[in-house]
Amino acid sequence: MMKLLIVVSTILFSLNAQAQNLTVVAVGEAGVEASRVAFDAEYGSLSGSDLEMAKGFVDILRKDFAFYKGTFEVLEGAKTPRVGTSPDFSELSKKGITFAGHVSFRKDALIYVSVQLHDVLAKKVVLIKESVLASDKLRDAAHESADALFTSVTGKPSVFQSQITFICDKGTRGDNIIKELYIMDFDGKNARRLTNHGGVVMSPAISQNRKKILYSLIQKTRSRSRNNNLYVLDVDSGQSELVSSRDGINSGAVFMPGDQSIALTLSHTGNAEIYEVSLATKQIVGTLTNHSAPDVDPSINVDGSKMTFLSGRANKAEIYTMDLPGREKNTKRISYVGKFNATPRFSPDGKEIAFSSWLDNRFDIFRIGSDGHNLVRLTKDFGSNEDPTYSNDGQFIAFASQRVLSRTKAVQNIYIMTRDGEMIGQITDGLGNCQSPRWTK
Repeated sequence: MMKLLIVVSTILFSLNAQAQNLTVVAVGEAGVEASRVAFDAEYGSLSGSDLEMAKGFVDILRKDFAFYKGTFEVLEGAKTPRVGTSPDFSELSKKGITFAGHVSFRKDALIYVSVQLHDVLAKKVVLIKESVLASDKLRDAAHESADALFTSVTGKPSVFQSQITFICDKGTRGDNIIKELYIMDFDGKNARRLTNHGGVVMSPAISQNRKKILYSLIQKTRSRSRNNNLYVLDVDSGQSELVSSRDGINSGAVFMPGDQSIALTLSHTGNAEIYEVSLATKQIVGTLTNHSAPDVDPSINVDGSKMTFLSGRANKAEIYTMDLPGREKNTKRISYVGKFNATPRFSPDGKEIAFSSWLDNRFDIFRIGSDGHNLVRLTKDFGSNEDPTYSNDGQFIAFASQRVLSRTKAVQNIYIMTRDGEMIGQITDGLGNCQSPRWTK
């Protein structure tokens, strides 16, 4: 089974051929010992469904912190000591606990939850976070509380309130391939479909304010002509608007800083190049690449000073960078691994680029410094892996991985690993073949 992104890249290249005194936790630093965390809970008079909801809140809180398993070790079950509102810091310290949380619930007309986090070493309260619980907002409240606690002890944002958009082919029946756009929480929960075109959706990209999503669509028509057009989805209204339907490829689009314009691969002149297009006027306002070889699949760093992209100018698909604004400004090849490469994506701080490379008859994920140095292989002997995307804090990478089930069947799902290649696990299931993850803030 060939992946959709490789099909798109193949199309593009073939087109060219044809024409404060508190304990501070260091996040993501290798060799730093994980801080031991304990959460106990006091459920008061809650019972029945209210009690189950409260237990669900505590479970999410613990799982969120455990997600950063290189940073936090969360005690579970019988290992969890009593914390309370006035913990015995000496006893907790003997157990090696760095942070101790107490979650308490009370019910009046509504259910209230209070999370109190203690710094055991400093012997003081770090944060008290209070929320109102409702069954339809349980996960939101738990993730919000976990994020506040996480930030209070690390000084950095977490991934707990982030989401991932992706493409799945759940609606496919036989040769009638249908791929739609989906979104889910960072941990794979609350997956829901965003489009219903009955065609092939590909290459999503999310605006910095999380309100718009770009995607390309090959729409089924009665004629044999099926153009690859670009749309933008308004997340709040659920409405999509056509952005570009020029002849040929209208794909691989990403938002420029400020979300007012986009970088878009177009092949209407016969050769695939990357252009800047205004979202307001839908007109081309600049040409970013200009080469006889095809240039596709851009990614732009957060301040808009550099773009990475895929190009055939070395007679195979390789990763390049160039400075912005401008056209072909300080263009530099940075990939020299594998037979060909795909899907370059900047880290949030712009210091790294993750990409996929074909070698050993499969795709694997690599990361490299944006200056072309410090190449690191992140996956090996773990299926065929592509489409990397960094989490909003840069500590994790989501990617699509295809596993062969039999000689005639394979399945592709979204997985998460740390930026150093330690596997977290699979986060999609039951949605068919899933690909093209894009992590939001």
